[in-house]
Amino acid sequence: MTPALFLDRDGVVNVEKNYVYKAEDIDFIEPIFSICRNYQQKGFQIFIITNQAGIARGYYSENDFLILSAWIEAEFEKRGIRISKTYFCPHHPDYTGECICRKPNPGMIMKAKDEFDLDLENSVLIGDKKSDIEAGINAGIKNNYFIHELI
Repeated sequence: MTPALFLDRDGVVNVEKNYVYKAEDIDFIEPIFSICRNYQQKGFQIFIITNQAGIARGYYSENDFLILSAWIEAEFEKRGIRISKTYFCPHHPDYTGECICRKPNPGMIMKAKDEFDLDLENSVLIGDKKSDIEAGINAGIKNNYFIHELI
C-alpha cells in the first residue's frame, strides 16, 4: 500500500473561477507544482478529486471535463509530476439527487483507495473548502490541509 496526495482542483490546482471547462481559462496556482514534486519524491501517488456540478447543471459536458483533465494532467507531466488519476463527481443534489461521491462524502477517495491499494491513514489531502477537508476526514485521512496553510 502506498500513500496518496489528494488535491481538490478548483482553488488548489487552479484559481477558482465559475465553472471552468476550457484550458484557456485555467490559471495554475504555481506553488502546487513544488508541493506535488515534494510528495512525489517521498513516494506518494497524486490524485485530483473534484466536484463538477457544472456537468449536472448542463454548463458543460462530461467530455468537456475529460478533455480539460487530460490537458491538466499533461501540464503536470511537463513539470515532472505524474497525476495517477483524476476523479470527479458530476452530480449536484438539486439536479441529480444525493450521491456518495460528492464531497464532503468520501466516495472519490474510497474509489481511488480500492483501485490503487492506497494507505489512507498516511495520505494527505489539500483542499480549499470545508467540504474538501470533511471528505478527507470521512475517508480516514489524518493529514488534511487548507491550501492557504501551505502556500
